Amino acid sequence: MINFKIIYKVIGSLLFIEAIMMLYSLCVSLYYKEDDIMAFVISIAITVTTAIGLKYKGYHAENSMGRRDAYLLVTLTWVIFSILGALPFVISGYIPSFTDAFFETMSGFTTTGATIIDDVESLPHGLVFWRSMTHWIGGLGIVFFTIAILPSLVGGSMKVFSAEATGPIKTKMHPRLSTNAKAIWAVYLLLTVGCAASFYVAGMSLFDCLNYSMSITATGGFAPHNSSTGHFHSAVIDYISIIFMFLSGTNFTLLYLSLFKGKIKSVVKDAELKFYFCVVALATAGIMFFLIKDLNYNLADSLRYALFQVVAFITTTGIFNADAGKWPHITWVILSICMFVGACAGSASGGFKCIRSVILLKIIKNEFRHIIHPKAVLPVKISNNTVPYQAQATLLVFLSLYLAVCLFAYFSLTCMGIDSTNSVTIALSCASNVGPTLGLEIGPTMSWSGIPDAGKWICSILMLMGRLEFFSVLVLFTPAFWKEN
Repeated sequence: MINFKIIYKVIGSLLFIEAIMMLYSLCVSLYYKEDDIMAFVISIAITVTTAIGLKYKGYHAENSMGRRDAYLLVTLTWVIFSILGALPFVISGYIPSFTDAFFETMSGFTTTGATIIDDVESLPHGLVFWRSMTHWIGGLGIVFFTIAILPSLVGGSMKVFSAEATGPIKTKMHPRLSTNAKAIWAVYLLLTVGCAASFYVAGMSLFDCLNYSMSITATGGFAPHNSSTGHFHSAVIDYISIIFMFLSGTNFTLLYLSLFKGKIKSVVKDAELKFYFCVVALATAGIMFFLIKDLNYNLADSLRYALFQVVAFITTTGIFNADAGKWPHITWVILSICMFVGACAGSASGGFKCIRSVILLKIIKNEFRHIIHPKAVLPVKISNNTVPYQAQATLLVFLSLYLAVCLFAYFSLTCMGIDSTNSVTIALSCASNVGPTLGLEIGPTMSWSGIPDAGKWICSILMLMGRLEFFSVLVLFTPAFWKEN
Protein backbone atom coordinates (compact mmCIF):
# COMPACT_ATOMS: atom_id res chain seq x y z
CA MET A 1 0.00 0.00 0.00
CA ILE A 2 1.27 3.44 -0.94
CA ASN A 3 2.24 5.66 1.99
CA PHE A 4 0.68 8.96 0.88
CA LYS A 5 1.53 10.71 4.16
CA ILE A 6 5.29 10.49 3.58
CA ILE A 7 4.77 11.65 -0.02
CA TYR A 8 2.82 14.70 1.18
CA LYS A 9 5.46 15.43 3.80
CA VAL A 10 8.41 15.25 1.41
CA ILE A 11 6.75 17.22 -1.41
CA GLY A 12 5.71 19.86 1.13
CA SER A 13 9.33 20.19 2.29
CA LEU A 14 10.58 20.35 -1.30
CA LEU A 15 8.17 23.17 -2.12
CA PHE A 16 9.83 25.35 0.51
CA ILE A 17 13.01 24.95 -1.57
CA GLU A 18 11.10 26.05 -4.68
CA ALA A 19 9.82 29.08 -2.75
CA ILE A 20 13.41 29.98 -1.81
CA MET A 21 14.40 29.70 -5.49
CA MET A 22 11.58 32.10 -6.38
CA LEU A 23 12.81 34.41 -3.61
CA TYR A 24 16.19 34.68 -5.34
CA SER A 25 14.38 35.64 -8.55
CA LEU A 26 12.31 38.16 -6.59
CA CYS A 27 15.55 39.76 -5.37
CA VAL A 28 16.66 40.11 -9.00
CA SER A 29 13.31 41.75 -9.84
CA LEU A 30 13.65 44.14 -6.90
CA TYR A 31 17.19 45.04 -7.98
CA TYR A 32 16.08 45.93 -11.51
CA LYS A 33 12.74 47.44 -10.26
CA GLU A 34 10.66 45.77 -12.97
CA ASP A 35 6.99 44.83 -13.24
CA ASP A 36 7.28 41.14 -12.28
CA ILE A 37 7.76 41.84 -8.54
CA MET A 38 4.14 41.18 -7.53
CA ALA A 39 4.03 38.04 -9.68
CA PHE A 40 6.86 36.54 -7.65
CA VAL A 41 5.37 37.71 -4.33
CA ILE A 42 2.03 36.04 -5.13
CA SER A 43 3.74 32.89 -6.50
CA ILE A 44 5.88 32.56 -3.37
CA ALA A 45 2.78 32.98 -1.18
CA ILE A 46 0.88 30.28 -3.11
CA THR A 47 3.88 27.92 -3.06
CA VAL A 48 4.46 28.37 0.68
CA THR A 49 0.74 27.89 1.41
CA THR A 50 0.71 24.69 -0.66
CA ALA A 51 3.84 23.50 1.13
CA ILE A 52 2.30 24.11 4.56
CA GLY A 53 -0.90 22.33 3.51
CA LEU A 54 1.00 19.26 2.28
CA LYS A 55 3.21 19.22 5.38
CA TYR A 56 0.04 19.28 7.51
CA LYS A 57 -1.44 16.35 5.54
CA GLY A 58 1.82 14.45 6.06
CA TYR A 59 1.99 15.22 9.78
CA HIS A 60 3.27 12.30 11.88
CA ALA A 61 4.24 10.33 8.76
CA GLU A 62 6.75 7.53 9.18
CA ASN A 63 10.14 8.58 7.81
CA SER A 64 10.47 5.54 5.59
CA MET A 65 9.56 4.90 2.01
CA GLY A 66 8.92 1.88 -0.21
CA ARG A 67 9.88 1.54 -3.85
CA ARG A 68 6.39 2.43 -5.11
CA ASP A 69 6.28 5.46 -2.84
CA ALA A 70 9.59 6.62 -4.30
CA TYR A 71 8.45 6.37 -7.92
CA LEU A 72 5.20 8.20 -7.22
CA LEU A 73 7.03 10.85 -5.17
CA VAL A 74 9.55 11.63 -7.89
CA THR A 75 6.97 11.95 -10.68
CA LEU A 76 4.58 14.06 -8.58
CA THR A 77 7.45 16.31 -7.44
CA TRP A 78 8.41 17.23 -10.99
CA VAL A 79 4.79 17.82 -12.02
CA ILE A 80 3.90 19.96 -8.96
CA PHE A 81 7.15 21.92 -9.24
CA SER A 82 6.31 22.71 -12.86
CA ILE A 83 2.71 23.71 -12.07
CA LEU A 84 3.76 26.12 -9.31
CA GLY A 85 6.85 27.20 -11.24
CA ALA A 86 4.59 28.35 -14.08
CA LEU A 87 2.80 30.85 -11.82
CA PRO A 88 5.30 33.77 -12.18
CA PHE A 89 4.91 33.64 -15.98
CA VAL A 90 1.10 33.51 -15.86
CA ILE A 91 0.56 36.07 -13.07
CA SER A 92 2.99 38.55 -14.63
CA GLY A 93 1.12 38.26 -17.92
CA TYR A 94 4.25 37.61 -19.98
CA ILE A 95 2.98 34.09 -20.74
CA PRO A 96 -0.80 34.39 -20.21
CA SER A 97 -1.59 30.84 -21.34
CA PHE A 98 -1.14 28.25 -18.58
CA THR A 99 -0.37 25.60 -21.22
CA ASP A 100 2.52 27.70 -22.54
CA ALA A 101 3.75 28.56 -19.04
CA PHE A 102 3.64 24.91 -17.93
CA PHE A 103 5.51 23.88 -21.10
CA GLU A 104 8.18 26.53 -20.47
CA THR A 105 8.63 25.51 -16.84
CA MET A 106 8.66 21.77 -17.53
CA SER A 107 11.21 22.45 -20.25
CA GLY A 108 13.25 24.33 -17.65
CA PHE A 109 13.16 21.76 -14.84
CA THR A 110 13.84 18.86 -17.22
CA THR A 111 16.72 20.88 -18.74
CA THR A 112 15.22 20.48 -22.20
CA GLY A 113 15.50 24.15 -23.11
CA ALA A 114 12.68 24.27 -25.65
CA THR A 115 10.89 27.61 -25.40
CA ILE A 116 7.59 29.08 -26.59
CA ILE A 117 8.85 32.65 -26.03
CA ASP A 118 9.50 34.39 -29.35
CA ASP A 119 11.32 37.37 -27.82
CA VAL A 120 13.25 36.39 -24.67
CA GLU A 121 14.86 39.82 -24.46
CA SER A 122 11.45 41.40 -23.78
CA LEU A 123 11.17 39.50 -20.47
CA PRO A 124 12.10 41.24 -17.20
CA HIS A 125 15.34 40.13 -15.57
CA GLY A 126 13.58 38.29 -12.74
CA LEU A 127 11.71 35.95 -15.10
CA VAL A 128 14.86 35.35 -17.14
CA PHE A 129 16.71 34.43 -13.97
CA TRP A 130 13.83 32.18 -12.89
CA ARG A 131 14.07 30.27 -16.18
CA SER A 132 17.77 29.68 -15.56
CA MET A 133 17.14 28.64 -11.94
CA THR A 134 14.72 25.94 -13.08
CA HIS A 135 17.52 24.56 -15.24
CA TRP A 136 20.08 24.59 -12.50
CA ILE A 137 17.98 22.82 -9.87
CA GLY A 138 16.63 20.32 -12.38
CA GLY A 139 20.11 19.54 -13.73
CA LEU A 140 20.93 16.82 -11.21
CA GLY A 141 17.39 16.24 -10.01
CA ILE A 142 15.11 18.05 -7.59
CA VAL A 143 14.95 15.22 -5.07
CA PHE A 144 18.67 14.46 -5.46
CA PHE A 145 19.37 18.05 -4.48
CA THR A 146 17.34 17.50 -1.33
CA ILE A 147 19.25 14.33 -0.46
CA ALA A 148 22.46 16.36 -0.67
CA ILE A 149 21.40 19.22 1.61
CA LEU A 150 18.80 17.50 3.81
CA PRO A 151 19.70 13.80 3.94
CA SER A 152 17.42 13.10 6.90
CA LEU A 153 14.37 14.45 5.08
CA VAL A 154 13.87 11.57 2.65
CA GLY A 155 13.49 8.17 4.24
CA GLY A 156 14.43 5.41 1.80
CA SER A 157 16.61 7.86 -0.09
CA MET A 158 18.33 5.10 -2.06
CA LYS A 159 14.99 4.12 -3.60
CA VAL A 160 14.31 7.77 -4.43
CA PHE A 161 17.72 8.10 -6.01
CA SER A 162 17.10 5.02 -8.15
CA ALA A 163 13.79 6.49 -9.32
CA GLU A 164 15.34 9.80 -10.37
CA ALA A 165 18.92 8.94 -11.40
CA THR A 166 19.83 8.53 -15.06
CA GLY A 167 21.77 5.76 -16.75
CA PRO A 168 21.84 1.96 -16.34
CA ILE A 169 24.82 1.95 -13.95
CA LYS A 170 24.77 3.98 -10.71
CA THR A 171 28.37 4.53 -9.67
CA LYS A 172 29.08 5.19 -6.00
CA MET A 173 32.09 6.77 -4.33
CA HIS A 174 30.91 6.27 -0.75
CA PRO A 175 28.56 3.83 0.99
CA ARG A 176 26.40 6.73 2.22
CA LEU A 177 24.21 8.21 -0.51
CA SER A 178 24.15 11.66 1.11
CA THR A 179 27.96 11.77 0.99
CA ASN A 180 27.87 10.85 -2.70
CA ALA A 181 25.26 13.51 -3.34
CA LYS A 182 27.33 16.21 -1.64
CA ALA A 183 30.43 15.20 -3.63
CA ILE A 184 28.55 15.37 -6.93
CA TRP A 185 26.97 18.69 -6.03
CA ALA A 186 30.45 20.01 -5.18
CA VAL A 187 31.54 19.16 -8.74
CA TYR A 188 28.34 20.70 -10.11
CA LEU A 189 28.86 23.93 -8.15
CA LEU A 190 32.54 24.07 -9.16
CA LEU A 191 31.61 23.76 -12.84
CA THR A 192 28.97 26.48 -12.48
CA VAL A 193 31.33 28.91 -10.75
CA GLY A 194 34.17 28.10 -13.16
CA CYS A 195 31.92 28.64 -16.17
CA ALA A 196 30.57 31.96 -14.82
CA ALA A 197 34.07 33.22 -13.99
CA SER A 198 35.36 32.27 -17.45
CA PHE A 199 32.49 34.09 -19.16
CA TYR A 200 33.08 37.17 -16.99
CA VAL A 201 36.75 37.27 -17.97
CA ALA A 202 35.67 36.90 -21.62
CA GLY A 203 33.62 40.08 -21.35
CA MET A 204 30.08 39.04 -20.40
CA SER A 205 28.03 41.06 -17.95
CA LEU A 206 27.49 39.56 -14.49
CA PHE A 207 23.82 38.83 -15.21
CA ASP A 208 24.62 37.04 -18.47
CA CYS A 209 27.43 35.08 -16.78
CA LEU A 210 25.07 33.72 -14.13
CA ASN A 211 22.36 32.76 -16.60
CA TYR A 212 24.60 31.15 -19.21
CA SER A 213 26.64 29.27 -16.59
CA MET A 214 23.50 27.79 -14.98
CA SER A 215 22.11 26.87 -18.38
CA ILE A 216 25.32 25.25 -19.66
CA THR A 217 26.22 23.40 -16.45
CA ALA A 218 22.72 21.96 -16.27
CA THR A 219 22.87 21.18 -20.04
CA GLY A 220 19.67 23.21 -20.34
CA GLY A 221 19.66 25.68 -23.20
CA PHE A 222 17.68 28.69 -21.98
CA ALA A 223 19.50 31.93 -22.74
CA PRO A 224 18.81 35.60 -21.92
CA HIS A 225 19.29 36.54 -25.59
CA ASN A 226 17.26 35.50 -28.64
CA SER A 227 20.36 34.43 -30.56
CA SER A 228 21.81 32.47 -27.60
CA THR A 229 25.62 32.63 -27.48
CA GLY A 230 25.56 33.83 -31.10
CA HIS A 231 24.59 37.20 -29.60
CA PHE A 232 28.21 37.84 -28.62
CA HIS A 233 29.90 36.90 -31.93
CA SER A 234 32.89 35.76 -29.90
CA ALA A 235 35.06 32.74 -30.62
CA VAL A 236 36.39 32.86 -27.04
CA ILE A 237 32.88 32.61 -25.56
CA ASP A 238 32.05 29.81 -28.01
CA TYR A 239 35.06 27.73 -26.98
CA ILE A 240 34.45 28.37 -23.27
CA SER A 241 30.89 27.12 -23.84
CA ILE A 242 32.20 24.03 -25.66
CA ILE A 243 34.59 23.15 -22.82
CA PHE A 244 31.98 23.46 -20.07
CA MET A 245 29.25 21.75 -22.10
CA PHE A 246 31.59 18.82 -22.69
CA LEU A 247 32.54 18.64 -19.01
CA SER A 248 28.88 18.86 -17.95
CA GLY A 249 28.15 15.90 -20.22
CA THR A 250 30.84 13.83 -18.46
CA ASN A 251 30.03 11.49 -15.58
CA PHE A 252 30.33 13.68 -12.47
CA THR A 253 31.73 10.76 -10.48
CA LEU A 254 34.67 10.59 -12.89
CA LEU A 255 35.16 14.35 -12.61
CA TYR A 256 35.15 14.06 -8.82
CA LEU A 257 37.71 11.24 -8.88
CA SER A 258 39.99 13.20 -11.19
CA LEU A 259 39.62 16.63 -9.54
CA PHE A 260 39.52 15.69 -5.86
CA LYS A 261 41.11 12.24 -5.70
CA GLY A 262 43.71 12.48 -8.45
CA LYS A 263 42.62 9.17 -10.03
CA ILE A 264 43.42 10.17 -13.60
CA LYS A 265 44.05 6.59 -14.81
CA SER A 266 40.53 5.43 -13.98
CA VAL A 267 39.18 8.36 -15.96
CA VAL A 268 41.39 7.74 -18.99
CA LYS A 269 40.47 4.04 -19.08
CA ASP A 270 36.72 4.64 -18.80
CA ALA A 271 34.96 3.01 -21.78
CA GLU A 272 32.02 5.41 -21.77
CA LEU A 273 34.24 8.50 -21.81
CA LYS A 274 36.26 7.08 -24.72
CA PHE A 275 33.04 6.47 -26.68
CA TYR A 276 31.76 9.97 -25.83
CA PHE A 277 34.98 11.57 -27.08
CA CYS A 278 35.01 9.47 -30.27
CA VAL A 279 31.41 10.33 -31.17
CA VAL A 280 32.13 14.06 -30.69
CA ALA A 281 35.30 13.85 -32.79
CA LEU A 282 33.73 11.85 -35.64
CA ALA A 283 30.52 13.93 -35.75
CA THR A 284 32.53 17.17 -35.75
CA ALA A 285 34.79 15.93 -38.56
CA GLY A 286 31.75 14.88 -40.61
CA ILE A 287 29.96 18.21 -40.26
CA MET A 288 33.19 20.13 -40.93
CA PHE A 289 33.56 18.27 -44.21
CA PHE A 290 30.08 19.26 -45.42
CA LEU A 291 30.39 22.87 -44.22
CA ILE A 292 33.64 23.27 -46.17
CA LYS A 293 32.36 21.35 -49.21
CA ASP A 294 28.85 22.79 -49.54
CA LEU A 295 28.97 26.19 -47.81
CA ASN A 296 32.63 27.16 -48.39
CA TYR A 297 33.44 27.65 -44.71
CA ASN A 298 37.12 28.12 -43.88
CA LEU A 299 38.81 25.56 -41.61
CA ALA A 300 38.70 27.69 -38.42
CA ASP A 301 35.02 28.61 -38.76
CA SER A 302 33.96 25.09 -39.73
CA LEU A 303 35.71 23.69 -36.63
CA ARG A 304 34.21 26.30 -34.33
CA TYR A 305 30.62 25.99 -35.55
CA ALA A 306 30.63 22.23 -36.11
CA LEU A 307 32.20 21.43 -32.73
CA PHE A 308 29.86 23.83 -30.95
CA GLN A 309 26.70 22.31 -32.44
CA VAL A 310 27.87 18.72 -31.97
CA VAL A 311 28.72 19.25 -28.30
CA ALA A 312 25.49 21.23 -27.76
CA PHE A 313 23.39 18.42 -29.26
CA ILE A 314 25.17 15.41 -27.75
CA THR A 315 25.20 16.95 -24.25
CA THR A 316 21.56 17.95 -24.86
CA THR A 317 22.39 21.55 -23.91
CA GLY A 318 20.81 23.04 -26.98
CA ILE A 319 22.36 26.51 -27.02
CA PHE A 320 23.50 27.67 -30.45
CA ASN A 321 25.95 30.02 -32.15
CA ALA A 322 24.64 29.45 -35.69
CA ASP A 323 21.44 28.37 -37.44
CA ALA A 324 22.01 24.68 -38.22
CA GLY A 325 18.66 24.68 -40.03
CA LYS A 326 20.44 26.40 -42.95
CA TRP A 327 23.14 23.74 -43.14
CA PRO A 328 23.08 20.76 -45.57
CA HIS A 329 20.47 18.17 -44.59
CA ILE A 330 23.13 15.50 -44.07
CA THR A 331 24.38 17.54 -41.10
CA TRP A 332 20.84 17.30 -39.64
CA VAL A 333 21.19 13.51 -39.69
CA ILE A 334 24.52 13.70 -37.84
CA LEU A 335 23.10 16.10 -35.23
CA SER A 336 20.00 13.92 -34.82
CA ILE A 337 22.25 10.93 -34.06
CA CYS A 338 24.07 13.04 -31.47
CA MET A 339 20.70 14.11 -30.07
CA PHE A 340 19.66 10.47 -29.66
CA VAL A 341 22.96 9.15 -28.28
CA GLY A 342 23.37 11.80 -25.57
CA ALA A 343 26.38 12.16 -23.28
CA CYS A 344 27.47 10.14 -20.24
CA ALA A 345 25.36 8.57 -17.51
CA GLY A 346 25.74 10.30 -14.15
CA SER A 347 25.84 13.73 -15.81
CA ALA A 348 23.21 16.42 -16.23
CA SER A 349 22.62 15.47 -19.89
CA GLY A 350 19.72 13.54 -21.40
CA GLY A 351 19.50 11.14 -24.33
CA PHE A 352 20.06 7.40 -24.62
CA LYS A 353 23.43 7.76 -22.87
CA CYS A 354 26.85 6.68 -24.16
CA ILE A 355 27.16 3.80 -21.69
CA ARG A 356 24.00 2.22 -23.10
CA SER A 357 25.40 2.60 -26.63
CA VAL A 358 28.65 0.90 -25.56
CA ILE A 359 26.74 -2.00 -23.96
CA LEU A 360 24.44 -2.30 -26.99
CA LEU A 361 27.39 -2.47 -29.41
CA LYS A 362 28.99 -5.21 -27.29
CA ILE A 363 25.71 -7.16 -27.21
CA ILE A 364 25.47 -6.94 -31.02
CA LYS A 365 29.11 -8.04 -31.34
CA ASN A 366 28.48 -11.04 -29.06
CA GLU A 367 25.39 -12.04 -31.05
CA PHE A 368 27.46 -12.21 -34.24
CA ARG A 369 30.03 -14.34 -32.41
CA HIS A 370 27.25 -16.60 -31.11
CA ILE A 371 26.24 -17.34 -34.69
CA ILE A 372 29.71 -18.76 -35.32
CA HIS A 373 30.17 -20.31 -31.83
CA PRO A 374 26.67 -21.17 -30.53
CA LYS A 375 27.91 -22.76 -27.28
CA ALA A 376 30.36 -20.01 -26.34
CA VAL A 377 29.81 -18.05 -23.11
CA LEU A 378 30.46 -14.41 -23.96
CA PRO A 379 30.04 -11.97 -21.07
CA VAL A 380 29.55 -8.27 -21.74
CA LYS A 381 32.31 -6.35 -19.99
CA ILE A 382 32.60 -2.58 -19.49
CA SER A 383 35.87 -1.31 -17.99
CA ASN A 384 36.58 -4.84 -16.63
CA ASN A 385 33.13 -5.02 -15.00
CA THR A 386 30.68 -7.66 -16.21
CA VAL A 387 27.23 -6.34 -17.12
CA PRO A 388 24.57 -8.71 -15.67
CA TYR A 389 22.17 -10.35 -18.10
CA GLN A 390 19.23 -8.59 -16.40
CA ALA A 391 20.85 -5.20 -17.08
CA GLN A 392 21.27 -6.15 -20.73
CA ALA A 393 17.61 -7.13 -20.99
CA THR A 394 16.55 -3.88 -19.28
CA LEU A 395 18.62 -1.90 -21.78
CA LEU A 396 16.87 -3.53 -24.75
CA VAL A 397 13.47 -2.88 -23.15
CA PHE A 398 14.49 0.76 -22.53
CA LEU A 399 15.52 1.17 -26.17
CA SER A 400 12.25 -0.33 -27.38
CA LEU A 401 10.26 1.90 -25.04
CA TYR A 402 12.27 4.98 -26.06
CA LEU A 403 11.59 4.35 -29.78
CA ALA A 404 7.93 3.45 -29.20
CA VAL A 405 7.24 6.66 -27.26
CA CYS A 406 9.06 8.76 -29.88
CA LEU A 407 7.04 7.04 -32.63
CA PHE A 408 3.78 7.82 -30.80
CA ALA A 409 4.80 11.47 -30.38
CA TYR A 410 5.85 11.66 -34.05
CA PHE A 411 2.49 10.24 -35.18
CA SER A 412 0.53 12.60 -32.89
CA LEU A 413 2.42 15.72 -34.00
CA THR A 414 2.10 14.77 -37.67
CA CYS A 415 -1.68 14.42 -37.20
CA MET A 416 -1.68 17.98 -35.84
CA GLY A 417 -0.28 19.31 -39.10
CA ILE A 418 3.41 19.57 -38.20
CA ASP A 419 5.76 18.53 -41.02
CA SER A 420 7.44 15.13 -40.88
CA THR A 421 11.02 16.36 -40.30
CA ASN A 422 9.98 18.64 -37.44
CA SER A 423 7.77 15.93 -35.90
CA VAL A 424 10.66 13.46 -35.78
CA THR A 425 13.17 15.91 -34.34
CA ILE A 426 10.64 17.39 -31.88
CA ALA A 427 9.95 13.89 -30.54
CA LEU A 428 13.69 13.15 -30.26
CA SER A 429 14.36 16.58 -28.78
CA CYS A 430 11.75 16.13 -26.02
CA ALA A 431 12.60 12.50 -25.23
CA SER A 432 16.32 13.34 -25.08
CA ASN A 433 15.80 16.71 -23.32
CA VAL A 434 17.76 18.54 -26.03
CA GLY A 435 15.67 21.64 -26.82
CA PRO A 436 16.30 22.72 -30.42
CA THR A 437 14.69 20.95 -33.33
CA LEU A 438 15.76 20.59 -36.93
CA GLY A 439 13.48 21.61 -39.75
CA LEU A 440 12.18 24.51 -41.79
CA GLU A 441 8.94 25.33 -39.95
CA ILE A 442 10.46 25.17 -36.44
CA GLY A 443 14.24 25.43 -36.74
CA PRO A 444 17.09 25.39 -34.22
CA THR A 445 16.86 29.14 -33.61
CA MET A 446 13.05 29.37 -33.46
CA SER A 447 10.60 29.07 -30.58
CA TRP A 448 8.03 26.29 -30.31
CA SER A 449 5.09 28.69 -30.07
CA GLY A 450 3.59 27.42 -33.34
CA ILE A 451 2.87 23.95 -31.92
CA PRO A 452 -0.83 23.41 -31.02
CA ASP A 453 -1.73 23.27 -27.32
CA ALA A 454 -2.38 19.52 -27.45
CA GLY A 455 1.10 19.08 -28.95
CA LYS A 456 2.64 21.15 -26.14
CA TRP A 457 1.05 18.88 -23.51
CA ILE A 458 2.34 15.80 -25.32
CA CYS A 459 5.81 17.38 -25.50
CA SER A 460 5.66 18.31 -21.79
CA ILE A 461 4.84 14.73 -20.82
CA LEU A 462 7.56 13.44 -23.14
CA MET A 463 10.11 15.82 -21.57
CA LEU A 464 9.24 14.51 -18.11
CA MET A 465 9.44 10.89 -19.29
CA GLY A 466 12.80 11.58 -20.95
CA ARG A 467 14.20 13.24 -17.82
CA LEU A 468 13.10 10.37 -15.54
CA GLU A 469 13.99 7.78 -18.24
CA PHE A 470 10.49 6.47 -18.97
CA PHE A 471 10.27 3.63 -16.44
CA SER A 472 9.76 5.93 -13.45
CA VAL A 473 6.74 7.59 -15.10
CA LEU A 474 5.19 4.73 -17.08
CA VAL A 475 5.27 2.31 -14.14
CA LEU A 476 2.55 4.50 -12.54
CA PHE A 477 0.16 3.47 -15.33
CA THR A 478 0.51 -0.27 -14.73
CA PRO A 479 -2.27 -1.98 -12.71
CA ALA A 480 0.32 -3.87 -10.60
CA PHE A 481 1.67 -0.58 -9.25
CA TRP A 482 -1.61 0.25 -7.49
CA LYS A 483 -2.32 -3.20 -6.07
CA GLU A 484 -2.20 -3.34 -2.28
CA ASN A 485 0.08 -6.38 -1.92
